[in-house]
Amino acid sequence: MTPRHLLTLEDFSGKELRPLIDRALVLKNERQAGVHHQQLSGKIIGMIFEKPSTRTRASFEAAMYGLGGQVMFLSARDTQLARSEPLKDTARVMSRYVDGLVVRTFGQSVVEELAAYSSIPVINALTDLHHPCQVLSDVMTMFEKKGDIASLRVAWVGDGNNMANSWIQAAGKLGFSLTLACPEGYEPDAGILAKSQAQAAKAITLGREPAQAVKNADVVNVDVWASMGQEDEQIARRAVFSRYRLDDKLMALAAANAIVMHCLPVHRGEEISESLFEAQAETIFDQAENKMHMHKAILEAFL
Repeated sequence: MTPRHLLTLEDFSGKELRPLIDRALVLKNERQAGVHHQQLSGKIIGMIFEKPSTRTRASFEAAMYGLGGQVMFLSARDTQLARSEPLKDTARVMSRYVDGLVVRTFGQSVVEELAAYSSIPVINALTDLHHPCQVLSDVMTMFEKKGDIASLRVAWVGDGNNMANSWIQAAGKLGFSLTLACPEGYEPDAGILAKSQAQAAKAITLGREPAQAVKNADVVNVDVWASMGQEDEQIARRAVFSRYRLDDKLMALAAANAIVMHCLPVHRGEEISESLFEAQAETIFDQAENKMHMHKAILEAFL
């Protein structure tokens, strides 16, 4: 049987994504109630990470162990991938050892090739183009904090990065409105934007002005100005993004009781002010916790 992979949110309908969110909320409530999960007892996931990670690695490992399964972590530098072994060979070998692959890498083509040659599910734990698992856990947080997501106005302020791309796809699939403010030259992927706009029930809008994006928003998202692998652009990006900082003055334009979300790590004083981050810390760290619960729901569904 051909496995189902999670490479991008575009590959799923809203009717397929919503049960993952609902299930993650159930799993969170059950864990808090002391329920001992063993759904994946006897299963093993292989985690292949070419990029360093704190939360993504820890949350996937905690999720798998929390479902009774086992984890095999493989840093790319310690494997034959660092010696240019063909990805198709890695995929076919790992398919005989483990029950699923969780991959964090640079190019989207890496996860696509692994999936093409794997007889087990491949889960995208981050590429430069997409971050689907993170955004699913963020949408879970939005639902948990705000209720019916279809009625929400969501803002994205900053870089049109992999997170922005996956937020755009989530909006297109799940029916909430999304307004992005990105500097010129730092927009999200044009093809992803156009395709999601064409299928969206609510408006997905790209502009330049942070104030316009934040105005009346129920949820405001920010992320670091320079993502992993862009460290040499840090100084230049600070100059470009300086007016995209989310602070109390900008946040005052949002709807009453609006929340801020940040996928972490945070650069206080850059993309968000220290005072606003601390004021919204409960939501942001609930968001971080929810990665584990969403990863449980994903692993349970795909394995």
